[in-house]
Amino acid sequence: MLDTLLLLALNGLIWGLIIALIALGLSIIFGLLDIINIAHGDFFMVGTVLAWFTLNLTGNFWVAFLIVPLIGFILGALVQRIVIQPIRNVAALSIVATFGLSLILQEVVRITFGATPRRILPPIQDTVVLFGINYDVYRIFAAFVALVALAGFFLFLHRTKLGTWMRAVRHDRDTAIAMGVPAQHVYIFTFGIGFALAALGGVVAAPITTVEFRTGVDILPFCFMAVIIGGLGNLPGTAAAAVLLAVLEGIIQSFADPTVARISSLVLMSAVLLLRPQGLFKGLAK
Repeated sequence: MLDTLLLLALNGLIWGLIIALIALGLSIIFGLLDIINIAHGDFFMVGTVLAWFTLNLTGNFWVAFLIVPLIGFILGALVQRIVIQPIRNVAALSIVATFGLSLILQEVVRITFGATPRRILPPIQDTVVLFGINYDVYRIFAAFVALVALAGFFLFLHRTKLGTWMRAVRHDRDTAIAMGVPAQHVYIFTFGIGFALAALGGVVAAPITTVEFRTGVDILPFCFMAVIIGGLGNLPGTAAAAVLLAVLEGIIQSFADPTVARISSLVLMSAVLLLRPQGLFKGLAK
């Protein structure tokens, strides 16, 4: 029983790190642009599908780690310029526009990729004995990639000029503009980064989950819960909340139905909204 509990907690930790990548993209888009992005789960889905196409075109899955985030960044920049920019100051329209974008992405993928779920074999086939079973080495590698990407993102945010501009616009847009920060370029770059993070999460997760046009529908609620529990606009808090939720659900699944685990996450989110609306990890915000 203890081995099963530890194994599910480990699975939850690995999945939580991947979700943290996706939820961070959602959080920076909301925190900087005040956009409630209903299509963000589909950005993850696009990443998994692009990883599948890359593998089939090149025969090398590792190429997807370089190509897919770059494509995601370009698509994100185009979406911001064409879809988001005209309605950026109207929150209600942003919900409608991103919901429509979500449907468009799903249907485009369904037409080009098909409606049948597919699987990608892990590029690392080795296993290691953990808690009495043979555990996939790729899952451990996926956790490492997610950790490196998370660390790289926060280093970029705090150690580069562009990252400083992003934080400045997020905290005080008018003052940042008065100081010469090119806010419009920051908006485009931010949306591109948000898409790229979600797409990278899709590449990392593709050999772990199924690849299909509705994958993002399941991911989106989890990301929103992480953003809310971590604190709106609190990027480190969002990452911490994603890991917390995934580990919590993993542990609960050791003795209860997965539906009960998801209900527990929703109850936690509701409690946070009622008792600590600024988020559980307010002290992590910078």
